Amino acid sequence: MCWEGRSLDKELLKGSTPIVVLSLLQTRPMYGYEMMKRIEALTNGVLAFKEGTLYPILHQLELLGYVHSTWSSESGERRRKYYAITDEGQAHLAAKRREWSQFRTAIDKVIGEEPV
Repeated sequence: MCWEGRSLDKELLKGSTPIVVLSLLQTRPMYGYEMMKRIEALTNGVLAFKEGTLYPILHQLELLGYVHSTWSSESGERRRKYYAITDEGQAHLAAKRREWSQFRTAIDKVIGEEPV
């Protein structure tokens, strides 16, 4: 992962990558490369997932039943594997968002970045 030309601490990002992926898939089904580009665009390059980061997360989310995948190919285009969030994934995402909010609030209080 990149951040203004520097690497972000992978441990800091470790727990947040599944929520990022599920949040993206909540908008619509996407294929891997599309997700990588969308994450990079939405974060102005702060988060830049590589294939070696994204695909293991997608596979794990699929094993857990939070996403499902289908192969699709438009005429004249190459086959792509699309991922979509499941009902279980929606429920998991809602729980993780609540957890993230509590975590962020607690950390902000400790490091002095709590919004006024």
